[in-house]
Amino acid sequence: MKFLLLLLVSGLCYAQYNPNFRSGRTTMVHLFEWRWADIAAECERYLGPNGFAGVQISPPNENLIITSPNRPWWERYQPISYKLCTRSGNEQQFRDMVTRCNNQGVYIYVDAIINHMCGAGGGSGTRSTCGSSYNTGNRDFPAVPYSRLDFNDGKCKSGSGDIENYNDAYQVRDCRLVSLLDLALEKDYVRGKIAAYMNNLISIGVAGFRLDASKHMWPGDINAITSRLNNLNTQWFPSGSRPFIFQEVIDLGGEAIKASEYYGNGRVTEFKYGAKLGNVIRKWNGERMSYLRNWGEGWGFMPNDRALVFVDNHDNQRGHGAGGASILTFFDARLYKMGIGFMLAHPYGFTRVMSSYRWPRYFVNGKDINDWVGPPSYSDGSTKPVTINADSTCGNDWVCEHRWRQIKNMVIFRNVVDGQTLINWWDNGGNQIAFGRGSKGFIVFNNEDWNMDVNLKTGLPAGTYCDVISGQKEGTRCTGKQISVGIDGSARFQISNTAEDPFVAIHVNAKL
Repeated sequence: MKFLLLLLVSGLCYAQYNPNFRSGRTTMVHLFEWRWADIAAECERYLGPNGFAGVQISPPNENLIITSPNRPWWERYQPISYKLCTRSGNEQQFRDMVTRCNNQGVYIYVDAIINHMCGAGGGSGTRSTCGSSYNTGNRDFPAVPYSRLDFNDGKCKSGSGDIENYNDAYQVRDCRLVSLLDLALEKDYVRGKIAAYMNNLISIGVAGFRLDASKHMWPGDINAITSRLNNLNTQWFPSGSRPFIFQEVIDLGGEAIKASEYYGNGRVTEFKYGAKLGNVIRKWNGERMSYLRNWGEGWGFMPNDRALVFVDNHDNQRGHGAGGASILTFFDARLYKMGIGFMLAHPYGFTRVMSSYRWPRYFVNGKDINDWVGPPSYSDGSTKPVTINADSTCGNDWVCEHRWRQIKNMVIFRNVVDGQTLINWWDNGGNQIAFGRGSKGFIVFNNEDWNMDVNLKTGLPAGTYCDVISGQKEGTRCTGKQISVGIDGSARFQISNTAEDPFVAIHVNAKL
């Protein structure tokens, strides 16, 4: 009986590492600041047909409206209540999005802001996305409701009430993160309110949660909240399915709090991944791509089955969070596509790709002073729709990296090679590398300053393959390069160092 109970408990615990993806899909995309109506349409017209597994959405709960600066992206991280109305849309539009995306097998993962409410300097009034009242001085949020009893003001031991020392774990978790009012998550009442919010989202049909600022919450408090969550909606998910949990913990080493403290609750964001990969692709600090041979845990990263990995995210592409100038973004499109290509070809970690909007970068003393700029908006502050151009790119200053042919085709590549081991690694000792994924796929990079011309063993069946980077397979032809794999599984790869995309990828579903 004890053994059966242990099996049941361990099964429940492990379930929160499962993203609940539809079979044959492997990667989620973060549609940062998109409107719910646009996400619903994108699930139907693009994400579902191209094998994307899920969407991380911006926080759906009511937030403070910030007018100075004018509607920054970070206002979404200033909660007023758990009502479902933001500049992305109202509750009806949210429900419609979840239903339409789920029906396409593209599941929704909510960015959940549960560590705090809005900033201490938010004043009072009804300047919020649902019109709810608040008084930050009194710690009064009647739409939840929260009162002065529900915050950590008395527990914080710093002089200012804000985090002053990141080598003090108590400050990091009990004090205010950049003045955001820190919730007392050890209180049963607070845990209940947060769990009720998340369970409402589960009932609507979401598949899981990104827990923002997890580093600033005690792991035990997170566990106490997630253990109250209901199973997923059986309209779309098998009976007994648990919500997928992934926690934002920035751990580059050298601080009091370790990412490993959070492994018991779910997956954890591996911020070292993008920072280190950026250094390698940029060839900074003597790094070279041949060093990627033992990429993953061999680089000191967290265990494969605990890691959520990404090249960039909404924070560090703006210089926040972690990684600094090494982070690859759409502003460095050529290098960025190589980084995304490597991530999606390599088996380590659970992958998320970024989909951004443009903003006018303006650097002063090395800092982008426009890093606050919110999504493309009209003069009244409302978010512009994501328009689709004739060539499948996006308009209205939406970047839509996930629609770039090279990235979309690598999402498909990852689906095709899922479960296959990494084999046939080759490198030139410098910045030319190649590797296969079982008998399903093969990828080659030339990040040198000279042309590449090599014969390599691919592990793929003999035949003619379409390179899915320079083009793709359409009917019975390739729109880009063709690669011929011989009877012995070897092929010749010629990649110019001046190519728009100096890498080649082939897989069995792109075989003529």
